[in-house]
Amino acid sequence: MPHSRPFTYLCALAIFTFSRTSILHADWPQFRGVNAAGIADEGILPREFGPGKNELWSVELPAGHSSPVIVGNRIFLTSFRRNPNRLSVLCLNRKDGNLSWRQDLHPETLEKGHPSFNPASSTVACDGELVVAYFGSYGLVCFDVKGNKQWEIRMPLTKSYAGNATSPIIHKNKVILYRGNLVDHFLLAVDKQSGEELWKVPQSEPFEFELACTAVPIITANKLIVHSARSVQAFEIETGKQIWETKCATTATSSPVLHGGHVIIAAWNKMGEPSLRPEFPSFEELVADHDQDSNALIDEAELPRMWIFHRPDGAEAPQNGATVRFRSVDKDKSGMIDGSEWTKKLGELAAFRSSYKTHGILSIPVDSHGLLTGNEVQSLATRNIPEVPSPIANGGYLYFVKNGGVLSVLNLESGKVTSRVRTRGEGTHYASPIIADGKLFSTAGDGTMSVLSLGGKPKVLQVNSMGERCYSTPACSDGVLYVRTHQRLYAFGLAASLPK
Repeated sequence: MPHSRPFTYLCALAIFTFSRTSILHADWPQFRGVNAAGIADEGILPREFGPGKNELWSVELPAGHSSPVIVGNRIFLTSFRRNPNRLSVLCLNRKDGNLSWRQDLHPETLEKGHPSFNPASSTVACDGELVVAYFGSYGLVCFDVKGNKQWEIRMPLTKSYAGNATSPIIHKNKVILYRGNLVDHFLLAVDKQSGEELWKVPQSEPFEFELACTAVPIITANKLIVHSARSVQAFEIETGKQIWETKCATTATSSPVLHGGHVIIAAWNKMGEPSLRPEFPSFEELVADHDQDSNALIDEAELPRMWIFHRPDGAEAPQNGATVRFRSVDKDKSGMIDGSEWTKKLGELAAFRSSYKTHGILSIPVDSHGLLTGNEVQSLATRNIPEVPSPIANGGYLYFVKNGGVLSVLNLESGKVTSRVRTRGEGTHYASPIIADGKLFSTAGDGTMSVLSLGGKPKVLQVNSMGERCYSTPACSDGVLYVRTHQRLYAFGLAASLPK
């Protein structure tokens, strides 16, 4: 039978030791596992799971959207509380979810962001020796695996529309962080043991409110790949020297993946494809459908909601788009919109939309050099591009999930989309899909978790409900699936999967 405990009870427990100082193959040491690839190679998982179903244990947690990190017999997460402001790094026992330690930080002010954002949205990184956490409200902070603080780098409070939900990585002796916001914008490498700056690369691309800059850097050979504001860049890991860059229409939200000597990213922006740009009616159509008093004019009460840009499959999310404002059309302030005013507004909206470029799934050769243009960057798809979830590459296919639970499958050899499948997870998707036990796990914001087969034409094998909202990307290790909802952390699997 699963067991469940309140977090306040767990705070009194500190019950096991940690002796391992290296990452094992089955560990999940950062956001989306090893190198953010999102793939767990070992263990058998149940298809059916949820509260009370194949539940090994669950524990109540304070608020936080960061993903679980699993190294050895420990789980690391972050959380926050208000009044007073408190950010925390948590360490739980992987066997039963009991709390091993909690270290608190107390910033003067908590970072603000989109209503869906949480000040504890960044996932920690752990190499079996040290744990590094990042908070936009605080900066970088490092603990050993027993909870002893090693160093910290205080940073100014970030300012952005979305919230700075980026996550650090650890590579050998370096901690690497890409941080983009209105206050500062840079790529940073510091010494893992001391926190001393090794190199810092200021970013020249101006940061604007619509940018997210939440992508996690990845590593290949001696290169650091960064999905950054309106670009993808490669750097020498040792020096921070830029190797190549390509400009693209992206908010830098999702993390890149590797396949066959190429880096693949989902470049998304709010005007990037036709489904995000609803059509506007002509003035004649507007009057015919909405002129209630038959005066051939449109007053404020008669003007319907019309979207400049809109996420049609994420309609339940707050601040889901931007609408046409009556005052911006009624230029003469008469309280009425006539045909000339509407025609002028349509011209303004067309000019505004034309300033945005088409987005898409991009493939870039890792061994490129310089400023990449034209045929050097291949566009694999331009429709159904995910806004937040990172793509995932496996077995010659690329899988990507957009709002509304539309899973697209792209054959990476042919460059063709082989199928689109409804996962049955609806609405906004924040969590990235993962692959474990030869299956794909997709998480919708409402807590629906779908299990699908792999290959060119996946099938939905099981649809599970967590019973509450879920924005965190799941983690998997040794045949156990770890799912963080808005209130709890769950461990799902077969009883034999628990560590001894």
